[in-house]
Amino acid sequence: MLSEQSVPVVRATLPAVGGALDEITERFYAGMFAAHPELLRDLFNRGNQATGDQRKALAGSIAAFAGALLEHPGTRPDAMLARIAHKHASLGVTSEQYKVVHEHLFAAIAAVLGDAVTPEVARAWDEVYWLMANALIAVEARLYQERGVAEGAVWRPMEITGRRAETDDTVSFTLRPADGGEVTGFRPGQYVSVQVTLPDGARQIRQYSLSAAPGRPEWRITVKRVDGDPAGEVSGWLHSDAAAGDLVDVSAPFGDLVLPEGEGPLLLASAGIGSTPMLAMLDHLAATASRRQVTVVHADRSPAGHAHAAELRRLVGALPQASLHLWYEDPAGSDARQGRADLTALDLPAGLTAYLCGPLPFMRAARADLLGAGVPASDVHYEVFGPDLWLGAAA
Repeated sequence: MLSEQSVPVVRATLPAVGGALDEITERFYAGMFAAHPELLRDLFNRGNQATGDQRKALAGSIAAFAGALLEHPGTRPDAMLARIAHKHASLGVTSEQYKVVHEHLFAAIAAVLGDAVTPEVARAWDEVYWLMANALIAVEARLYQERGVAEGAVWRPMEITGRRAETDDTVSFTLRPADGGEVTGFRPGQYVSVQVTLPDGARQIRQYSLSAAPGRPEWRITVKRVDGDPAGEVSGWLHSDAAAGDLVDVSAPFGDLVLPEGEGPLLLASAGIGSTPMLAMLDHLAATASRRQVTVVHADRSPAGHAHAAELRRLVGALPQASLHLWYEDPAGSDARQGRADLTALDLPAGLTAYLCGPLPFMRAARADLLGAGVPASDVHYEVFGPDLWLGAAA
């Protein structure tokens, strides 16, 4: 909760700070990477830096957190904080790095806003920053403790035991610990970070959902090749260079979009490669002989472009109260409907919990359909592959 002294200052300056956040975050990253080039080389996603998506996500999270402090002073935006904390933990972020961020972020604020940053304003926004940072540090400490690892020590060498082409641009990999130990458990829907050494020496990191259920002797990830440079440099390397027998560094599993316990009805809605966390959930439901009512929705380009299509049909068929609804842009003779997924066309059960994963336009449309059908916003959950530019959606 903000102090009484800071509330009016933050309220008065939020429009100016919010309006300048894009410029502030651009200066922040430039200054921090100039002082610590290893962060861009070995921690931050160079593709997201090149597109500006990371800058937008940081600006959005700061503005959203400050706004929440003002509008809901007795609560914290825990959904937003949990999503960020899980991503940070999967990267091995440490509490000391928040001090580095603070130094360069406030240097950028002073440079952009100039004389408007009075000592009073600086103190108020310093309070906002450390309220958010300390909340994240606490959540991340708990996540590390739950995983039984020291702060930031999430990495483990793993061997690629197999690769399989799922579509022309999607490959799945199976992984096991290089030391011969057992894979750790995870909750269906979670992801891991994969760190690879690229030809220029950079050790870039990307997150991939675990696309099969826990309890198996190996993990499986499914990687869609992303075009562009450097946007797709890790997926491109995995597609072109990674082979059975190779070693890669893989993090412990994290992620807050996980299959809920209980017997309530579920909606699992995905598009494109967003199907991967849903596959793990369905695999787990099938393995445990679940009798939950499950409505599965998937949208894709075509039958040939739908990764794990046969597996999806098999898993849905193994569940006695599950139904599958497919939409393809080009159905090409399949039994799928043509066009974009339309949840209003479905007879959805009351009391369902919805999980969404896919491109942002798909998730926005799906969420709007669900809210229009009377599903409470608190029962609609989502996963974003990449920086979360949709921070207000789960509020």
